[in-house]
Amino acid sequence: MNKTQLIQNTINFVKENLQNAEGGHDWFHVERVFNTTKLISQHEEVDSLVVELAALLHDIADPKFHGGDEAVGPNMAKKFLKSQHVDKIIIDHVVNIIQHMSFKNSLDNGSPTFSSKELRVVQDADRLDAIGAIGIARAFNYGGFKNRAMYDPNIPPNLHMTKEEYKKSQAPTINHFYEKLLLLKDKMNTATGKKLAQERHQFMLRFLNQFYNEWNGIGFDL
Repeated sequence: MNKTQLIQNTINFVKENLQNAEGGHDWFHVERVFNTTKLISQHEEVDSLVVELAALLHDIADPKFHGGDEAVGPNMAKKFLKSQHVDKIIIDHVVNIIQHMSFKNSLDNGSPTFSSKELRVVQDADRLDAIGAIGIARAFNYGGFKNRAMYDPNIPPNLHMTKEEYKKSQAPTINHFYEKLLLLKDKMNTATGKKLAQERHQFMLRFLNQFYNEWNGIGFDL
């Protein structure tokens, strides 16, 4: 099977499985990450098939929608790629990327157990979709999905969360900016990722400033 047909089969598989997904983790999220992955890859020496497959399959079964089970997604991806007769080396690489790219894994102490240039590219693409205007929209969409408060001045952000605390957090959506989104700019791996993250980071800061002004009724002397 040629690459074009494999990628199209993968797109069809992902679309089918995510047709009822929450709006911040649906096919359109995957499509944006896929397109950004290809953009970053133009400036990096990576295996294009590996990064494109990993981008398409990285959220096929997000643990937060599967009782926190982090094995569902990698297992689904592996089973699908085997059905497409993909080489074992490529399957193993793609599955490793899916297993290790999540932000919450960076909250664990110790060195990463897996790394590759391909992981760094897909990770940047995914993190870029978590910041800026899209990132803000996704954060509040998920907060609404979980029926969380937008903001509560009496609940401060937890800036030193463990992985387990992060997974179980029920904090207001605004806290998520400080606990994750504003941290991503400095976690970018590639030069392209770092460049794209700058503008999106600044947009989030402007948004937060406006949000607090409106929340506190500042600047409304008409």
